[in-house]
Amino acid sequence: MRRIFKIYKPFTHAGLLLAAQYRANFFFFIFGDILRCFINYFLWHAVFSSGGEKTFAGFSETDMVVYIFISFLTSIIAYSDGSYAVGEEIRDGSIAMRMIKPIRFDFAFLFQELGERIITVSLIFVPMMLGVEVYKFAVTGAVCFNIVNFILYVISLILAYLITFYFNVCYGYSAFILKNLWGANFLKDCIVGFLSGGVIPLAFLPSAVAAVLNILPFASLTYIPVMMYVGMFDVPTIVFSFALQIFWLVFFIILQQVIWNACVKRMSVQGG
Repeated sequence: MRRIFKIYKPFTHAGLLLAAQYRANFFFFIFGDILRCFINYFLWHAVFSSGGEKTFAGFSETDMVVYIFISFLTSIIAYSDGSYAVGEEIRDGSIAMRMIKPIRFDFAFLFQELGERIITVSLIFVPMMLGVEVYKFAVTGAVCFNIVNFILYVISLILAYLITFYFNVCYGYSAFILKNLWGANFLKDCIVGFLSGGVIPLAFLPSAVAAVLNILPFASLTYIPVMMYVGMFDVPTIVFSFALQIFWLVFFIILQQVIWNACVKRMSVQGG
């Protein structure tokens, strides 16, 4: 493990420099997502105010507000542009330069993204967590921070990021066939955003639909980590959820290697 970190540490440094270089783009991206969060907040506030019910599918208005902002935070931290990056390198032919180097293709991208994630966590994670806890204190009049739920959330969030990364790498490999993933990436992000519970909690969906989505890999990306933080999972569900996340992580790690081995044998690139 130490040898791996020594080999790929320069890629993390490169990720840090890349994130710092395009900081204006980063801040505008975050600002747009924050606006979306507040739109969702006012939407659900109107739903609870007009409905006359204090809870909906087990969620109070406070729970829903926390879900909105923690799901936003989760999606930002666990975000990966692996599919776009891999697709672009395949499209322009620069992937050939990586293939001649004695490094693992997936590890190079992973450690580069970790550099970008360090910037994101430093600027977003702590302020957002503090904001959510201040909101809960303002509403309930008591400190509601639960250290156990927070630790479970962080562990689940790390697994969510790794699943997202390897899923996107697998998706990016489709550029070996499609050549250009620009439009396909937008479609993928919309579908994954909904199926992962990033738009509405999966508990709000019909029970049969929710039961299916809960075991698909997408629930592991947003819904499971957020529910860990909100504290709506009992112990058996927590154990099952972690086992499910580990299963999907191992599945996508193996899948990306299988796809990579198959695709490089028939690779043709544009440009280069």
